[in-house]
Amino acid sequence: MTAQPYKVDVRSLDAFSARDLYAMLKLRVDVFVVEQECPYPELDGNDPQCLHLRLLDGTDLLACARIWRPDPQRPPRIGRVAVSPVHRGKRLGEALMREAIAECEKLHPHEPIELSAQSHLVKFYGSLGFEPVSEEYLEDGIPHTDMRRPAS
Repeated sequence: MTAQPYKVDVRSLDAFSARDLYAMLKLRVDVFVVEQECPYPELDGNDPQCLHLRLLDGTDLLACARIWRPDPQRPPRIGRVAVSPVHRGKRLGEALMREAIAECEKLHPHEPIELSAQSHLVKFYGSLGFEPVSEEYLEDGIPHTDMRRPAS
């Protein structure tokens, strides 16, 4: 078995150094606001309640996602899934999602996992066991579909 070409890091917002936090937020803004031409409040006030999963190559940020802890109304959720544009084409999106799913299952066993997928990625998330649970809707001008992965 070959070693992973990346390191997995999961931490709360308070555990980030200023430099690491800057890198993660910059990646998210670069992908969701600049690349997707979608002006929306990336800093939405939810990061302090979430865990943040990163894939790293040394100190180089390859990809990141945030994991919402469950609450009485919702199971754990995965969001803000972003892969650095310079590292795309290396199946890092799939690796990132597999790590995020594993983290959710470790922390919250026997619970389903939800996400809000950009609709053009429904097939991708479907390949990871997620199923659509809503009609398509617009979020910040981009078509989305709510999806759920059954509890393991």
